[in-house]
Amino acid sequence: MSVQIDEEFAGFVRARQHQLVRAARLYCGDFHAAEDLVQDALIKLASRWESVREGSPDAYVRRILYRDTVSRWRKWGREVPYAAAPGERDRWDEDAAPAEVDDWVEGADVRAALAQLPPRQRAVVVLRYFEDLSELEIAEALGCAPGTVKSQASKALRNLRELLPAVMRDATSRGGA
Repeated sequence: MSVQIDEEFAGFVRARQHQLVRAARLYCGDFHAAEDLVQDALIKLASRWESVREGSPDAYVRRILYRDTVSRWRKWGREVPYAAAPGERDRWDEDAAPAEVDDWVEGADVRAALAQLPPRQRAVVVLRYFEDLSELEIAEALGCAPGTVKSQASKALRNLRELLPAVMRDATSRGGA
């Protein structure tokens, strides 16, 4: 049996897989679960590629990631990933990402605070400040209204300010979030 691979789909996967894994890691807090979520999302995307390719495959795959992450939480609860053993390298830093967000996302305290946000707030923060999407793009990816994105972002930032007062104060003074 011969499997023919659509080169356009393969190019999409090659160009976005690392960024999708990093975003999924922010959604769920665990690298291995993030890889599984992205793999499942790409399989679902592949099955619909012909109908999605001309539209917005990025929004489609982000929506799948978000919904699958929420479904995973509902099924298994929010798992707390184990800490890497002393001397073991965290796979967080293995893939390249935009340098502007690396400093902000790098800290474990930020990832821990993100883990405490409700799913939609976390998704909005990740899509807005990690993937640098506009409110309209986020609304399309999450399947909600732009007003919902604005209100969820506002609530998320308020929650993060309470959870991370020093980090948020530093980011605000640098012109960040």
